[in-house]
Amino acid sequence: MMNTRGLWFDSKYSKENCISEPFDDELLKSIEEELGYKLPESYVELMRKHNGGSLKRCRLDIGNTYTILDVLFGIGREKEDSICGKYGTKFWLEEWGYPDIGVVLAETDSAGHELIFLDYTECGPEGEPKVVYVDQEADYEKTVVAENFEEFINKLREDDEY
Repeated sequence: MMNTRGLWFDSKYSKENCISEPFDDELLKSIEEELGYKLPESYVELMRKHNGGSLKRCRLDIGNTYTILDVLFGIGREKEDSICGKYGTKFWLEEWGYPDIGVVLAETDSAGHELIFLDYTECGPEGEPKVVYVDQEADYEKTVVAENFEEFINKLREDDEY
């Protein structure tokens, strides 16, 4: 079961740039067609309740280190920080040269030097993707952080928990 308690931090910035309007099945289908991937049901379910934004539970452990997530992208096009927005998946692939492995899910506090992806490399465009951390500074090395989206959300912690 996905733990979403205390997940979101609804700042003014988040409301203006990150939290997308509610979406219908038609928009979801067009987003999936544009991306070329079926989005995980657990992600879609969470976005139907709160469509992206800044995170209160923002710390993600990665092996013997960690990263801080700034934004979890919502399903939409109108907000800059949404999966098909100005700074969505297409931007990171084309402008920054990130590998075409799936969908950019979250941005970290590294100003683009680390991203979190839904990685469809092993499962194909219709399967259940793993969640990976990709480090641009380490030649786009990827590290699996969760076997699926639900596990990823459950691993997020508040930064002051450490």
